[in-house]
Amino acid sequence: MAARAERGMSAPPEVVFNTATDPDRASAWLPEPLRTDGGRRPEVLSAGEMHARWSSDSAPDWSAEIRVEPADAGGARVRLDLAAAGERDADGLADETLANLAREVADNLTAG
Repeated sequence: MAARAERGMSAPPEVVFNTATDPDRASAWLPEPLRTDGGRRPEVLSAGEMHARWSSDSAPDWSAEIRVEPADAGGARVRLDLAAAGERDADGLADETLANLAREVADNLTAG
């Protein structure tokens, strides 16, 4: 099942994108089927446009794709497209995934 979620974040787009694409932070926000390939880096589709995709050899029917764009007041707007095979509440999972990313971004900002 496919789902899309969008969320604003009060961090610069570059911080959001760098946090999202950091393999060390993936387990904190990606759904379990996309974490199983151990630190696998996402496919950056366009660094200039801050667009990346995750997939898994062990769960080929799962994928996640994000696009991060600038928003008002120096924040970011994040769109997540999630393909989640067999997931009954894909929309809920997509929302939860972005909430997890937002927490990880906040932790990244306070740590650095």
